[in-house]
Amino acid sequence: MLALAGDAPLVIKLLEGTQGIGVVLADTNRSARSVIEAFRGAKVNILVQEFIKEAGGTDRRDLNRSFPGTDRGSLASRLAYLSRKEIVERANFGIDLHSAAVHRINMPQIRVSASQEKTMELAKAFGAPVIIKSKLREGSLRQSAQTLGVDMLLYEAGEVLRFDELSARVGVSGILRVMAALEMTPPKRATKTMRNSVLSSSSSWLRAPAGGLMRSFKRTGESVTKGDVLGIVSDPFGETEFEITAETTGVIIGRTNLPVINEGDALFHIAIPDSEPSSAIEKHITEHNNAEPMFDEDEII
Repeated sequence: MLALAGDAPLVIKLLEGTQGIGVVLADTNRSARSVIEAFRGAKVNILVQEFIKEAGGTDRRDLNRSFPGTDRGSLASRLAYLSRKEIVERANFGIDLHSAAVHRINMPQIRVSASQEKTMELAKAFGAPVIIKSKLREGSLRQSAQTLGVDMLLYEAGEVLRFDELSARVGVSGILRVMAALEMTPPKRATKTMRNSVLSSSSSWLRAPAGGLMRSFKRTGESVTKGDVLGIVSDPFGETEFEITAETTGVIIGRTNLPVINEGDALFHIAIPDSEPSSAIEKHITEHNNAEPMFDEDEII
């Protein structure tokens, strides 16, 4: 079947009417073979076809890999160019707000690659549960801004297309604290940080050892110890199971929400604290959850 369809990436989909639910994009021959075997084991009819990349009407390119952009390129490239010209070039500091990718969720976190000591001070003033010192990515807004001498904090939290009160609470209060630290607003407008952010210089993803159905035992924000079982991947009939175990001690800052996975898929993102125990992050999140309700926009102004 793979020989007829060609090399990956391949689109594999159910022939029954599923309203688009039974469609899988396999980006490697190995993952394609794994998905096909899983569907065959479930005794369902499938169609395998070549994936043809095209922009279509909406241009599905990643905006945060398109900087600095051009005024004559793709839609993403044009938006990146406009954002840099109209916003970044007029700024002296910024906060980039991100949710996780589709079907993933992130614990509230600040990512920073500071070129100035002041930037790290502002990252700590934000007051997120964890600060991750991360390298700049080529084509990102942060990387493009830093070439102009503009440092930025990257706030990662929540899930795309979902409302998450904890992510909103940490984000709003953090932005107000940074604005107060920059003397843009009176200090009384911002709440004080409940405890210091935990610093981390290293994080890594645990990936699926095989394709199948995953049962997760851990949530974002939970501490894990090396060897802990975070979840189990099994075939459709539950006859073969693979344990997903933590390879290091740390805290889960991101994870997939999909129950159907392919071999090599990213499942759990674990950050390793530089010094403080990862349990401090859990306490940080608990305090945010127990805080008073957020102000509405009129009270903030």
